[in-house]
Amino acid sequence: MSLQEFWDYLVLGVMLGSLYAVIAIGYTLVYGVLQLINFAHSEVFMLGAYGSLIVLQLLDPGENPTALASIGFVAMAMAGSALFGGVTAYGLEKVAYRPLRRRGAPRLIFLITAIGASFFLYNLAGKLFGRDPMTLPEMYDNNEVFSLFGAGVNITQMLQFLTAVVMMIGLDLLVNRTKLGKGIRAVAQDAEVASLMGVDIDRVISRTFVIGGVLGGVAGFLFANLNQVSYTMGFIPGITAFAAAVVGGIGNIRGAMAGGVLIGVVETMTVPIFGDEWRSVSAMVVLILVLMFRPMGILGKQVGRAA
Repeated sequence: MSLQEFWDYLVLGVMLGSLYAVIAIGYTLVYGVLQLINFAHSEVFMLGAYGSLIVLQLLDPGENPTALASIGFVAMAMAGSALFGGVTAYGLEKVAYRPLRRRGAPRLIFLITAIGASFFLYNLAGKLFGRDPMTLPEMYDNNEVFSLFGAGVNITQMLQFLTAVVMMIGLDLLVNRTKLGKGIRAVAQDAEVASLMGVDIDRVISRTFVIGGVLGGVAGFLFANLNQVSYTMGFIPGITAFAAAVVGGIGNIRGAMAGGVLIGVVETMTVPIFGDEWRSVSAMVVLILVLMFRPMGILGKQVGRAA
């Protein structure tokens, strides 16, 4: 691999890793407040992509939209994906998880419910939207904007990276500097004590799911903008993002960000060295190695009692 190829794959890896990081945050947020692996989050990601597709089909960008119109189409598609993702995540918490929590169900039942909800949404999307992959309508001319160490960066890649960075910074500020963020951190540390101190546990958990769903939905739009929209599109990115969350330290937001970027870079660097067929394998190798030497993840630490 030449030096130029190294920079090309590194830039691609960081772009992909930023997307994994946004999805991974959804897993780590829910785990922080419930100590639950929400395997249905991959379907929230998928439905977010369908939300953006529906909005764009209604708006019909047409051919060669102006720059201002392109910005509007992107913003509306992103809003549609966030709405679909947020509503889906809220529905999951309200219908699937809250009744179990109120009945004091064992953790295993939560896990089985998450898997069942994932299969339900997966098949529901296939029934409602069809089982053939679809492409998002073209919103802009995907020209190269600039080069970084000789590696070209186009509009789609820049949109993906900047959106991911803005969402991650925004979430970090929300969790660390707002009243809601204080509630999320209190529930994550010790839900029982937080409840005794007056924190509305149900409200905090619902809002946490919605935040994770919005992030997952927008990530679905960004992913679909690079690939295609399909009812099966959530599985591989979802599993990879879950691995990124564990690598970074499940329950740690900044760890999820770091894990996502690391997994993205490792995956893309694997392609020129071992071939594309080893791409997904490399993420699992990183996961196994981290669990062997640091089971709590790179930035992970012991979490408190679940709600």
